Amino acid sequence: MKQMVKAKRMKLNSSDVIFNILNYGFFMIFTLICIYPFYYLLINTISSNQLSANGVINLIPKEIHIQNYINVIKIRGLGTALMISIARTLLGTTFTVLASSFLGFMFTQQKMWGRKFWYRFIVVTMYFNAGLIPMFLTMKNLHLTNTFWVYIIPAVVQPFNIILVKTYVESIPSSLQEAAEIDGAGIITVFLRIILPTCKPILATIAIFSAVNQWNNFYDTLIYITDQKLYSLQYLLYCYINQANSLKALINNATGGGGAADMMALATQQTPTSIRMTVTVIVVIPILCIYPIFQRYFVKGIMIGSVKG
Repeated sequence: MKQMVKAKRMKLNSSDVIFNILNYGFFMIFTLICIYPFYYLLINTISSNQLSANGVINLIPKEIHIQNYINVIKIRGLGTALMISIARTLLGTTFTVLASSFLGFMFTQQKMWGRKFWYRFIVVTMYFNAGLIPMFLTMKNLHLTNTFWVYIIPAVVQPFNIILVKTYVESIPSSLQEAAEIDGAGIITVFLRIILPTCKPILATIAIFSAVNQWNNFYDTLIYITDQKLYSLQYLLYCYINQANSLKALINNATGGGGAADMMALATQQTPTSIRMTVTVIVVIPILCIYPIFQRYFVKGIMIGSVKG
């Protein structure tokens, strides 16, 4: 083994070395370009807010503090809004993945009644939208407005995700399902024990799409929700950003009032720029934590060895 490694090393000529240097150098620079925006946001949230507003902070943080994050924590209803966003992300992602995987699987079954009609019916919804008012009236008639389920139910069936799963399932050898059916497995058993384990890469992709959409979405709260107990974190922070130009109103909402001296001190510390950057960091961090968990499924060859002989 060591001799093979040495032989491979000896085969590298000067052109190969130059190519490797340029290749590694290019990807290192590309990585730094991708990381820098997040680094820029972070150092501006922990640096002097006045220097940040003036555009002075670019590489090294100055006058480091964490007051911006402390002020965000003081927002009324932040804990409840955080729980609502976590709950809608977890439940919405779970239901979307299950619905997309099951429908995508069923649309590959020749024996499904009206398979072509229902598949085309779902695809058509990608091109036609009734609009805001009909959608609001539909949610109201279904008694979903001002309920938690308005975050979940409208997002369960996603045509694009169904198409992705259907295409992936069609690439799976039919001998897997045929072998299971010979052993007496029904359609649900085939779906749960054969299709779902085999479709992990595409399901992980759909899960990321759904989780990002659920976590970042605040528009449905704006349209359908008036009860503050059901506000999502993103909508609450959206309101927080909109109040950045009026620091007095911002402080009243964030701290519930307080002495004039306290309000003046906070007003001198925060700026609209620092507020926007702080909120951006808070919203982005959970998504950055999710990506590494699912990343391995994108490159894993889960079909290797699934069919023997």
